Amino acid sequence: MKKNLIQRQIIKDAVRVEKNVNEAQPIWQCRDRTIDFKSGALLMGILNVTPDSFSDGGRYADKDKAVERARQMIAEGADIIDVGGESSRPGSLPVDAELEIRRVLPVIEELQSKTGVLISIDTRKSAVAEAALKAGAHIVNDISALESDKRMPETARRYKAGVILMHKKGEPRDMQENPRYDDVVNEVGGYLKERMDILTLGGMAPEAMAVDPGLGFGKTAEHNLQLIAHIEKLGECGRPVVIGLSRKRFLAQITGRAVNERLAAGLGALAYCFLNGANILRVHDVKESRDVFSVLKTILRERP
Repeated sequence: MKKNLIQRQIIKDAVRVEKNVNEAQPIWQCRDRTIDFKSGALLMGILNVTPDSFSDGGRYADKDKAVERARQMIAEGADIIDVGGESSRPGSLPVDAELEIRRVLPVIEELQSKTGVLISIDTRKSAVAEAALKAGAHIVNDISALESDKRMPETARRYKAGVILMHKKGEPRDMQENPRYDDVVNEVGGYLKERMDILTLGGMAPEAMAVDPGLGFGKTAEHNLQLIAHIEKLGECGRPVVIGLSRKRFLAQITGRAVNERLAAGLGALAYCFLNGANILRVHDVKESRDVFSVLKTILRERP
């Protein structure tokens, strides 16, 4: 009985959010693109042009295959393509900027010239961000919240790029070695607010920023679940909320599924995030995720 009441309350709250979306949702400015989320949450398709990413490493290291995959995701409903040339999976080691640029630049140039899709560069390095933005990228998705490379804020600001500020604890090589928090929800939210304040004082427009709690980046399965369960708290930052949970390890700790068998689990978590305030969902499986969005939006429209 209690479970049914909770489920009804979740749907009731989601309907209220849907009805007030025009007033409640922030604006995200990404260079010459203004995103208002009036049509609901966006899908960010993951395109790893790396040999060692945890899920699809090596599949799209070739430029033509990467562009083909991007076009497929666009056809399936991706609003943003997030191109990454350095793996950040647990245990991974960094690569130098020159190699990262060689991996991502041909793909970004092709997408910019042949499609109208929003392009995000997933990098911590200002040199990589600069090359990508010169080639036409709109967004810098930085797992260090623009903190790792001290030149990154100025680079993003100069191009008026949208930025995604992500929380992580530690570095990819060691971040999953017994991460600890006293209150993960408040600590992650507090860090992101602090980064926003610092960047605003440095001259970056708040409208350029989005925030990401960094699921799986220095967090146990329990930490990830707490962040998802309280995703509405991140909305208190007043900026769009990005969530990346696709195929992640904590889903396996719940279901026991291998990485290529986590689609259903991920879609369940995605639906919860959609109903509770996420603005951008970063996913591998665009077609299936778009179907979830479409069904939920249709159902919500039928409620008084």
